Amino acid sequence: MIIAAIKPYKLDEVREALTVIGVQGMMVTEIKGFGMQSGHTEIYRGAEYAVNFVPKMRLEIVVTDALADTVVEAITKTARTGKIGDGKIFVLNVESALRVRTGDVDDDAL
Repeated sequence: MIIAAIKPYKLDEVREALTVIGVQGMMVTEIKGFGMQSGHTEIYRGAEYAVNFVPKMRLEIVVTDALADTVVEAITKTARTGKIGDGKIFVLNVESALRVRTGDVDDDAL
């Protein structure tokens, strides 16, 4: 399983890159968080306020071991702007998978 937090405006570009390499599905969630960016301040109607959490998109993609490195590389290449806040990628092992509709398990379920 690959979990990636990326900038929201990079979502469509990343999805297209993943489709090209054979990724057939992913889950996407709008999230907020902070890292090295640590938020920022904004001015609204003359008042300054702190934005402590920055909007991001969380992608969850489960692929075979053979495709995992290619997926990480595609996300990295596509989501990178070279500026702070580009995101993070985590790779985790998945014990099993099951496709509810067919009962397929593990690699067949992906």
